Amino acid sequence: MEIIQAIIDAAAKENSPVILQASSSAIKYARIGFLRKMIEAAAEEYPNIPISLHLDHGPDFETCKMCIDNGFTSVMIDGSKYDFEENIALTKQVVEYAHSKGVVVEAELGKLAGVEDEVSVEAKDAMYTDPMQAKEFVERTNCDSLAIAIGTSHGAYKFKGEAKLRFDILQKIKEQLPNTPIVLHGASTVIPELVEMCNKFGGNIPGAKGVPDEILHEASLSGVSKINVDTDLRLAMTGAIRKAFAEDPAAFDPRKYMLPARELIERTVAHKMKNVFGSTNKA
Repeated sequence: MEIIQAIIDAAAKENSPVILQASSSAIKYARIGFLRKMIEAAAEEYPNIPISLHLDHGPDFETCKMCIDNGFTSVMIDGSKYDFEENIALTKQVVEYAHSKGVVVEAELGKLAGVEDEVSVEAKDAMYTDPMQAKEFVERTNCDSLAIAIGTSHGAYKFKGEAKLRFDILQKIKEQLPNTPIVLHGASTVIPELVEMCNKFGGNIPGAKGVPDEILHEASLSGVSKINVDTDLRLAMTGAIRKAFAEDPAAFDPRKYMLPARELIERTVAHKMKNVFGSTNKA
């Protein structure tokens, strides 16, 4: 609830459209009916803010169908772990069902390294998206947007050295797919101040490193339409809660430590919308 409220409050203050995403593990944890109703409440509270409810990293047709049947407006089918033809077949199956219900589909081509919820790919198995394959994939599946791999990774440990994305690959993909929205996963900044806050108040997250805001902003200006952020919100919530407990060890009312967590997530989201994505005043 607090995360949904923080995101939607930030969107309202920034007058920004917003995509609220839930992974299959988030759905297992929170239960799909609770998530849907909370997001319906958010939409009712802010009727002028465009809101999409999106399934992130749908692992199979059944999960995508469940979300479509439960009011999600957008789903992702992640067949990137399969070979090219299997990925196409699975994506087509989801697209045909989703489009019959007026729901849009994001697919993925290429493999991102790192760990997020139930998605885990070793660095040695990661691969960049091939621009010509991307064109064929979209033409054959009729997917609405495409998640690509150009050097980002899931989790809090994205880079050991200098952060670098393959903008040359992005440019070639956009040349092949000028009208297809491109998606960047694994794109949290891993904001240093939030990591520092977590560690200062008892955390143990050494050496975490993400994609700097400047690089993400460049991506948003270079043809990326959707940038996924999760780790930064987790760090904001965890850092604020750790700080609240450290400053008041006697606290046991969840509202007392969840309030600063919600506020810090809201500020983090507002910063992304205004300074990184450029979505402020686009509602």
